[in-house]
Amino acid sequence: MSGIPWRGKQRTGAQGEMSPLAALRAEMDRLLETYVREPVAGFEWPFGDRGWSPPIDVGENEQEVIVRAEVPGMSPSDIQVTVSGGQLVLAGEKKPPVEQAKDFYQTESRYGTFRRSVPLPESADPDGVDAEYSGGVLLVRIRKTVSTPPKRVEVKVKPEAAGATPVEVAPPPA
Repeated sequence: MSGIPWRGKQRTGAQGEMSPLAALRAEMDRLLETYVREPVAGFEWPFGDRGWSPPIDVGENEQEVIVRAEVPGMSPSDIQVTVSGGQLVLAGEKKPPVEQAKDFYQTESRYGTFRRSVPLPESADPDGVDAEYSGGVLLVRIRKTVSTPPKRVEVKVKPEAAGATPVEVAPPPA
């Protein structure tokens, strides 16, 4: 559940094994995400009606960023995909079925509105977004722009004029 997936990449060692610290972080992320999505029975969510939040997977390769969201039971017309301010925003509403029983023995399905924001890397092209829906899965592909390598800027030395005093910079106030 790392807030910025580009900074939370897990590092592996030479044998392909995850470091103990990375393994601990991955397990904590998994536990927190499970708790947020499915809290302990009897726990009252303190921030009002939770609605639901679809699980997402975020990955990238050299050409694109790929976001996969599980949205079963939804119509593609009920899903909005937007890119704004360096973020991909998935929003929509999962409506309860029309044929609803009056008395339930058990309910685990969640309905309501949702909004998920995914921070995008600087190389993501906001004009190169494609979204497909199939079998309850939304797949969003964001092309990457060709990045230019950093340019080194030469620092020139200005000859001091006769009688000129060098500029002194005062330290910041404490």
